[in-house]
Amino acid sequence: MKKTVIFVVFSLICAYVGAQELPSYDWAYFGRYAAANETLAGKQPLAVIMGDSITDGWFKADSAFFQNNNIAGRGISGQVTNQMLVRFRRDVIDLHPKYVIIIAGINDIARNQGYISQENIMGNFESMCELATVNGIIPILATLIPADKVVWRPAITDTREQVAALNEKIRAYALAKGLTVIDLEVLLADENGAPRSDLSKDSIHPNLAGYKVMEEAVMAVLQSGR
Repeated sequence: MKKTVIFVVFSLICAYVGAQELPSYDWAYFGRYAAANETLAGKQPLAVIMGDSITDGWFKADSAFFQNNNIAGRGISGQVTNQMLVRFRRDVIDLHPKYVIIIAGINDIARNQGYISQENIMGNFESMCELATVNGIIPILATLIPADKVVWRPAITDTREQVAALNEKIRAYALAKGLTVIDLEVLLADENGAPRSDLSKDSIHPNLAGYKVMEEAVMAVLQSGR
C-alpha cells in the first residue's frame, strides 16, 4: 500500500511538471536579427561586425556608416562571448560576408553571465575565428576599449587590469595566426592609457566621436583587403 501511494504521488508530480509551459527564453537571442538576416538572403555584406552593446549602440548612433559601406551590425547589448559563439552561425556564417569583425569581451569581464576565465574567453574568440576561416570568412579581431570601470558592476575594481590582460592575449593570438587587429585600446585611450572622455560616454561605450574614430580604422582595414 505504501509503495502504491508513493508511486501515485510521484506520477502526479511528473504530470504536473510535464503540464507546465516549456521555457521560451531565447538565451542567445537568435530572434534579435532573424528578420534582418532574412532580408539579407542573397545579398552578401562586405563585413559583419559581431559584438555587444558597443556594436549595438554603434548602429543606433550612425546607421549610415553600416548602410553606406555594406556592413551588417550584429551587436546585442549585454552579451558575453558564449552567447556570441552560439549565434555566430546564424548572424555571421549564414550571411556569407567577406569579413567578420569581432568586438567583445567587456561583458565577460563584467560577469554578465557569471564568472569566466580569460582563457575561456579567448577560447570563444578562437572558436569564432576558426568557424569564420573554415567558412571562407576573414576574421578581424578588435581589442577591448580601454575601460577603467564597469559602471553596472562597481564590485569589479580591477577592470583596467583585466582589459589590458585580455587585450594582450587577443594581440598574441592574432599575431600567431596572422590575423589583423583593430586596436581600440590604443585608438580610444589618452596619454595615460585611460579612456578619452571626449570619445566616450561612460568609459565603455563610445559616443559618436568615438565611433567615427572606429569607423576610420575599420574602413582602413577593409579597404586594404587584409
